Amino acid sequence: MSKTILITGAGSGFGKAAAIGMAKNGHNIIATAQVSSQVTPLREEAASLGLKNFRVARLDLTDPYDIKQAEGWDFDVLWNNAGMGEAGPVWEIPVDLVRKNYEINVFLPLALTQGVVQKWVAQRKKGKVVFTSSMGGLFTPANWGTYVSTKHALEAIAEALQQELAPYGIRIQTINPGAYYTGYNETMADNPFRWLDDAKNFTKRADLRKGFDDFFATPEGKMDPREMIDRMIEIVPADTGKFRNVVPKKIEEMLKAHQLAAWENQI
Repeated sequence: MSKTILITGAGSGFGKAAAIGMAKNGHNIIATAQVSSQVTPLREEAASLGLKNFRVARLDLTDPYDIKQAEGWDFDVLWNNAGMGEAGPVWEIPVDLVRKNYEINVFLPLALTQGVVQKWVAQRKKGKVVFTSSMGGLFTPANWGTYVSTKHALEAIAEALQQELAPYGIRIQTINPGAYYTGYNETMADNPFRWLDDAKNFTKRADLRKGFDDFFATPEGKMDPREMIDRMIEIVPADTGKFRNVVPKKIEEMLKAHQLAAWENQI
């Protein structure tokens, strides 16, 4: 059955590719981008593909008027996909950057979600909310702690929402991608170098850069995003499925092993 799906952060990466894929499958897409400069190119691309069921709009989550406008749109699925990441050592990262990361990844999506689901409950509409979490929502590697802690928070919010909204027929899901090569993780890895200072910080720039580069050089750090995009195209519109969706399978298995080992972790 065709769904109308609102997607945040659809100007690039997973959101854009999956939005186009779902439109090709017959779903009505409201693809939103944070900045106006992304709107026109996305409209032009959708038009060039002949997608009549593809609407593009600006939705800057930091703008309360944008959020209020989006809450008034009619759709069946809200996919909270927009996000950003701050990396670097948790013990040295400026706290204002931590707050910013929580604002973008947790507080603002929650504000949008609250407005949407309260409207659905009042209308007795049985919609669905999907959160783009991360493999990092289920474990914490060094130097990625700020970003993944926001995804840990999203996991808790989604799990609570699933229980709270089940009586109203509103479904909740998370999607937990591995480290796919979309540019998102690479951008995040660059972020610490705008504040990390060898004259002030204990963590040295060259050491942190080498750690990131070594990770991105591994197969697990540079996976083809097509696999994840194809799964998102299936997961987001579906009426049934798992609450948590970790892709690929080998990352799911790694996370399960990590969580089991955590019970024996020693200080």
